[in-house]
Amino acid sequence: GRRRLEVARQQFAEYANARADESVAFGEQIQKVLGIASEAAGTHGDDAVMRAMVDGIVDLAEAATGAKAEAQAMAATAMEDVNKAGAGAPGGDGGDGGGDGGAGAAMEEEANGDKGDIAMEDDAAAIAAAAANLDPAMNFVERAKYIPLRLDMEERKLLRLLEAAMHVSEYTDKVDVLTYRSKTGRITEQLKEICAIMCGLVVATDYRRGQRLIVDKDFAANAAFFQAVFEIGRRHKVQNPEKMRSEYGKMVYLLQDSQMEEVQELLEFKLVKPLKTAHNLLADKSGLAMLADGLMHQATAEIMHEGKARHEVQREIKAKEKAREHLSRRYATAVLSSEDILSVLYSISDNNSYLRFNRDPVDKMIGYLKEYFEPKIPEKGFSLGITMGMGGARLSHNHERQYTYVMQSMMLWREVSNDMFKLWYLAEGDLLREGGRYQLTNTGQGLNRVQSAPGTNKAIHQVLNRCQSKLGHWVGSSVVHLGDHNVPNALMFIDKYTQVPRILNPVALVVSQVDELCKDPGLLRYVEGAFGSADGCRKAILADFFRHAFDGSGADNFFDAGSCIDGRLTSAWNWCSKIEKKEYYPVFKLSGFTGFDGGDFRS
Repeated sequence: GRRRLEVARQQFAEYANARADESVAFGEQIQKVLGIASEAAGTHGDDAVMRAMVDGIVDLAEAATGAKAEAQAMAATAMEDVNKAGAGAPGGDGGDGGGDGGAGAAMEEEANGDKGDIAMEDDAAAIAAAAANLDPAMNFVERAKYIPLRLDMEERKLLRLLEAAMHVSEYTDKVDVLTYRSKTGRITEQLKEICAIMCGLVVATDYRRGQRLIVDKDFAANAAFFQAVFEIGRRHKVQNPEKMRSEYGKMVYLLQDSQMEEVQELLEFKLVKPLKTAHNLLADKSGLAMLADGLMHQATAEIMHEGKARHEVQREIKAKEKAREHLSRRYATAVLSSEDILSVLYSISDNNSYLRFNRDPVDKMIGYLKEYFEPKIPEKGFSLGITMGMGGARLSHNHERQYTYVMQSMMLWREVSNDMFKLWYLAEGDLLREGGRYQLTNTGQGLNRVQSAPGTNKAIHQVLNRCQSKLGHWVGSSVVHLGDHNVPNALMFIDKYTQVPRILNPVALVVSQVDELCKDPGLLRYVEGAFGSADGCRKAILADFFRHAFDGSGADNFFDAGSCIDGRLTSAWNWCSKIEKKEYYPVFKLSGFTGFDGGDFRS
């Protein structure tokens, strides 16, 4: 992370210096033209046209002088940042490192901006070394293919209509039931009812537009409107997994049914259109070259404020804004507007924000595993070893094997979180493919739609194979359940893995809050009496989590839980359900914990 930040700064400094040199050369050329024009004006006497030309060149020369000064100032600032970063980097002369503690702290916090790499830097073991190479985050061309465009204001109005319509809908309650009545007829009836609700909401918000929409009560004539509304809802959900918790499932199943041939014949129009992505926008307008520009990282990077002075944060914000301005000016064309470019940059920034709040909790827990536990030799009282039948465990691992099992499980979760937008894109492709069939089956958890997901299945196996090839030795089963009674379809798969940060983030927050709690004398006495020390409290929480959130529990047989890829997450869920019975549960409550339902419970 630190290295990429230094490279980006160096590239920006080189770019600023090049622009400064060009502005100097441009100013010199203008001065030459001005001299020639002045001589010509003297020759022609009072020629009004010539005088106007000279005046225009003088104005241009003044503007060039101002631009040159600005470019040189920007170059000087960029080089100063590079030099400061080099001086504050750790690993240099001991005297210099100690003399500028503020710069060193700033560099340390900047390095934390990408915790995916920093979490893997300290350990020389094969697992940690391999993990450092797993993150392809800087490949903007590939990432942009699966990053949805941010919604604009008009689209947000339509989103509210969709959310209102889906909130009052009972679609799955009426369609996914076992009955002798024609399912195709029930589906078509429900689809038309939802379209009618949306039309009514349009009338309520914009009478004239709604009047045009329903003048003939012909839904097929307004197919483009309904396609746009549902596409906006899908795009919004991918960008914000915590939103539309109940509405999204109904919407996807509704769209899945609308892709059936017999339903389309009755409905006479389609409700599904391709998702708008950053890559598609640039490809349609011949702007893909921007994704390979060296300024893309700075223009879309997350700005981390922790441990930094206000002026440092402000400087980073200004540098980010300048990078965006440079990109919008450099790649804007008659077809690709500056607004389009900014929309793409904002969308990629949203993806970086998503990774910060969904991938970084996994990185924190990997960091805690490496910080508090040795891979081979357990500390007395904090061994990670588990035995089948003890404490609900369904697996038997010694400390070393369990350490490896936990590490590789969290590395896999990290990679799934990192590729979540791609997996979600492919999952919707599997769910909403034309002619796709599913079977309504009682899976033991009620009636569910069981459907194969070839695109998602291929992608998750690629992630798994990448982890296995990088990490080497693999502990446990590598079976991925998808399209069976455990994970019925791609929607359930996506829903399952979006829970990972909801599980890990509260644990990481509580562990990080122990020292803050111990500042209170009364709480310090409690922690020391129950756990011996603040460090002992942290280790007790982490040891129990690393043992029993990865012990194969959570089901009544090894096929449903155990050590398979999905069973690892099932065990974590099972641990969450028993948190109230843990001896350290009061520490969770004192830290502000309310439940494993997402978000930062301290806010």
